[in-house]
Amino acid sequence: LPSLFFLILLYGIPRSSRWLVTTNQTDEALEVLRLMGSPDSEAELQEIIDSVHLERGVAQESLFQWKYRLPIFLAVTIGMFNQLSGINAILYYSNFIFASAGFSESSAALQTVGVGLVNLLATFLGMSLIDKWGRVTLLIVGAAGMAAALSGTAAIFYLNAHQGLLIWMLVAFIIFFAISQGSVIWVYLAEVFPSRVRSKGQSLGSSSHWIMNAAIAGVFPTIAAKSQGLPFAFFAAMMVVQLVVVLVVYPETKAISLEQIQSKLGVS
Repeated sequence: LPSLFFLILLYGIPRSSRWLVTTNQTDEALEVLRLMGSPDSEAELQEIIDSVHLERGVAQESLFQWKYRLPIFLAVTIGMFNQLSGINAILYYSNFIFASAGFSESSAALQTVGVGLVNLLATFLGMSLIDKWGRVTLLIVGAAGMAAALSGTAAIFYLNAHQGLLIWMLVAFIIFFAISQGSVIWVYLAEVFPSRVRSKGQSLGSSSHWIMNAAIAGVFPTIAAKSQGLPFAFFAAMMVVQLVVVLVVYPETKAISLEQIQSKLGVS
């Protein structure tokens, strides 16, 4: 049913203005830009037309070139940090986590459902904030919030006390993840590469994301069985690292065209 619902909703999504330009449908491309709230749709359309004409004269490029070092770094790190937050490991093993804290099987299952519902609702919040606060701001706020919530979770297990706070720590973690990494990653991956290598760049970022997911999901049960608090302490430390990397390296891409982003990254 969710897949069918998604398929139906796809028919309401406007086509990409860049794709419309490549198929010589410039009038429709202009309407899409206006629909998306572009402050100067005519100027942005001209930028897209110029960019498409330029790229038509350029053969397909290799992604692994020195000039693409920053977009590659951004794609790989945002994919890795997404999973180094522990999000999928926590969702996969949430029943085990709650049971380890002393909750009954039925209570653990109920709280797992609650965490999933919070994730859904917070994702909608993230969608509403991404173009208001910006990608980098959300990543910073999210990393700080996740680090705090994960540190609290680790402390609960290390001290073997205040288990009643575990659900609130994980709810806070889920909220901060959903409004930041959960909302930003796929948008950011699509923005940081020029169209001539975008598909390759997105594949690279997605690969780093899922490879890290498989690695963490594979080792989490073994490590948690030996030290319940250690995985959460590790995830918290990784979010501190993400916070520093985002502050130092990540450029903001809010409210600027793809052509302006390429110029900002030095790959236009």
